[in-house]
Amino acid sequence: MSETNKATAETRSRRGVPVVVSVGVVALVAGLVLGISGLTSFLHTVQHFPAAQLSIDDLTEERYGLAVTMETQRFNRVVSSMTVREKICQMLIVTPDALSGVPEIKNPTDLLKNGLTRCPVGGVIMFGPNITSETQIRGLTTGLQEMTEIPLFIAVDEEGGQVARLKSKLGAHSVGPMLSYENSGPQVAYDNALTLAKALTNRGFNTAFSPVADVLSNPRNTVIGDRAYSRNFDTAAQLIPEAVRGFHDGGVVCSVKHFPGHGGTTEDSHDGAAYVNRTLVELTGGEFKPFAAGIDAGVDMVMLGHLIVPTVDSLPATLSPAMVTGVLRGDLGFQGVVITDALEMSAVSQGFSTQEVAVKTVEAGVDILLVPADIEATVEALVVAVESGTITEDRINESVERILRLKITSGIMTL
Repeated sequence: MSETNKATAETRSRRGVPVVVSVGVVALVAGLVLGISGLTSFLHTVQHFPAAQLSIDDLTEERYGLAVTMETQRFNRVVSSMTVREKICQMLIVTPDALSGVPEIKNPTDLLKNGLTRCPVGGVIMFGPNITSETQIRGLTTGLQEMTEIPLFIAVDEEGGQVARLKSKLGAHSVGPMLSYENSGPQVAYDNALTLAKALTNRGFNTAFSPVADVLSNPRNTVIGDRAYSRNFDTAAQLIPEAVRGFHDGGVVCSVKHFPGHGGTTEDSHDGAAYVNRTLVELTGGEFKPFAAGIDAGVDMVMLGHLIVPTVDSLPATLSPAMVTGVLRGDLGFQGVVITDALEMSAVSQGFSTQEVAVKTVEAGVDILLVPADIEATVEALVVAVESGTITEDRINESVERILRLKITSGIMTL
């Protein structure tokens, strides 16, 4: 860790002395009350968002002979008060255009409010056409939050370089493509992420679909190219954790992408099927390293690429229980929020119906479906799946609890 980050950690430690015991107690209780599967995510996330750490002032003796916080009770009430449809909607991040039915919408209109009432989604992602000026984008992000009971993830692809909506539309920062900083060291990776985070929070965004943990191991790869932090697996594994810390210190939820690794492919998953022709042993010693390092650093989300690993499954990772539940959650131990890449991309939309994609992603272990091709068809397919017993409500609850827990620990949502 860099000297700057060590100093930050020491400062946090000093400030956090009064709450150390409380976090330990709350973590123990969370493991029992909310489920052991969420405990690792809870601990990773709360240490990076100290403003969200809890106190023990209101502890009361409840079940298990342990103290259960008022916050935990409120959390349980929020989840139990939601209908199945509302829970499923919370598992979607969509464009404001799709919510409103208006292409390239730029303002918080009644159509947008009506869309959020019909489907109270978990978040919204902005693209270039939704951004025109500083005043406009602040008005849109603020207006969206005012329209919802449960605060939204308001997200954007802000990587630096060629994929940087706020940079290209507003000149919000000058961070270049990550590959250009490959040999600049961990401190620069941290500084760049902190700069990006500040650009986001200053405009009402709270979530970055960044950093790119793909390694440019195939020089013929064009979909990742200079978006990668490095051409070398070990170098990327040193830089990605610092980027995660930079985003967190800037107050932004972040996501490593595109698991299991898109930097070695020849194909582009935007256009069709893309293959990662590596064994699990090879992936563990290569592509997985930056993702594992990001997970160890407490990254909030892992974004799945629509990538087929023939040695693991014939399905894209997005739809694969073997890859999501078996490898990502099992082998790599990730207990945070798993999100898909955009589901309107050809790698999944050409081979599967909207309804099939919805059900298969959740069966695979995914928490958030990003930009489904049809919002209503996606929600309805999952409602029917729960009603028929194809997917249990407990399975839906697992994802909703991870999502809400992240919103709470990151300060997006309060109880």
